Amino acid sequence: MTATKTHHGKGAHAPVPHSVHTTLIFFILALGAFAIGTAEFAAMSLVPMISTGMHVSVPQAGHAIEAYAAGVCVGAPLIAMLGARQSRKYLLIGMMLLYVLGNGLTALAPNYVCLLLCRFISGLPHGAYFGTAGIVASSLVPENRRTQAVARVVLGLTVATIGGVPMANGLGLVVGWRWAFVLIAALALCTMLLIMWFVPTDPPRPHASAMMEIRALRNRQVWLTLGIGVVGFGGIFCVYTYLASILQEVTHAPAYMTPVMLAVFGVGMTVGTMACAWAADRKMMPTIGGTLLVNAAALAGFPGSVHSVWGMMPIVFMIGCGGGLGTVIQSRLLSVAVNAQSLAAALNQSAFNMANAIGPWLGGMAISVGLGWESVGWVGACLAMGGFMMWLLTLSDIRAAARRQAGG
Repeated sequence: MTATKTHHGKGAHAPVPHSVHTTLIFFILALGAFAIGTAEFAAMSLVPMISTGMHVSVPQAGHAIEAYAAGVCVGAPLIAMLGARQSRKYLLIGMMLLYVLGNGLTALAPNYVCLLLCRFISGLPHGAYFGTAGIVASSLVPENRRTQAVARVVLGLTVATIGGVPMANGLGLVVGWRWAFVLIAALALCTMLLIMWFVPTDPPRPHASAMMEIRALRNRQVWLTLGIGVVGFGGIFCVYTYLASILQEVTHAPAYMTPVMLAVFGVGMTVGTMACAWAADRKMMPTIGGTLLVNAAALAGFPGSVHSVWGMMPIVFMIGCGGGLGTVIQSRLLSVAVNAQSLAAALNQSAFNMANAIGPWLGGMAISVGLGWESVGWVGACLAMGGFMMWLLTLSDIRAAARRQAGG
């Protein structure tokens, strides 16, 4: 497949020469997403090992996850604004270099404080990488395939939940948790070198600026779209965070079923990402609303399925499918934030991490007040419906703007 000489809006990636195969570029960008996805999700399973190795409690070791998320929320908008004028190829190289350093230093961290600092550094390029890689990918295809292009990048993250996480976790069990971060650093280094060699260089954008990106965010549709992600995504994380505990405490499943069920979720997320992208390239807004409703139904069905492993599997698969919403949200942000694509796409990752905090927090509250482990399904369904309410508000705002334009 050869690249297409199309670009989308101001500040889009420069047209790629026909001699460069877009399939290879998609693979390289997805490999970076695979490294980041492995680091993000595997770190959760490494917490007990970090606790033992660092001689701290499990909750203290869990702060390493929070430090990474804090890095994502800080780094995503900061790098997007500071790099507004830079070549996107060199931005990707710089972010992968930072990821190599952050994870490599994590593997060498001599004490707990250094560990937290290294995890914060590792999180800085996370959101901006997905934002920039999504823009580069979408510039390689016609507009009616833009969401699918973004999905091919995000696919690296979803595949990480199936293969990368068990690989890193297994490495941690066999030779120690530090080697899992060495693996992640090696994947990031490989991605960086491949970007240097194969991704075409686009020119800097001297007319772009941080202030231009910020001014473009005055568009209400940007914030409404981000709101859908913050609220709607929370339900998925609400269940995913407590899935292993539910399998042990409620389902009483054998230990080997935990990675199997997590893999089922990952397969669902992979299928959902591709299916939602295909649908969104045809009808964007109906795809968002429909995904939220289907996800709400799956989450509402979760409490009734927790007493049977086989009953849980199709429900967990469908909840995972709801993860396809992320790609659609990012593609819509690229459409509505014409002069702030980098910042808006990066903010999508901040929204994703906010959902990652809100969902488990609300689910934990429900469990702590005695509603039972399975109550996370109902909490998740409420969050998905909250996202649907945000979608209705977004739709209403679009129609109101159309009426004002017609009247003017």
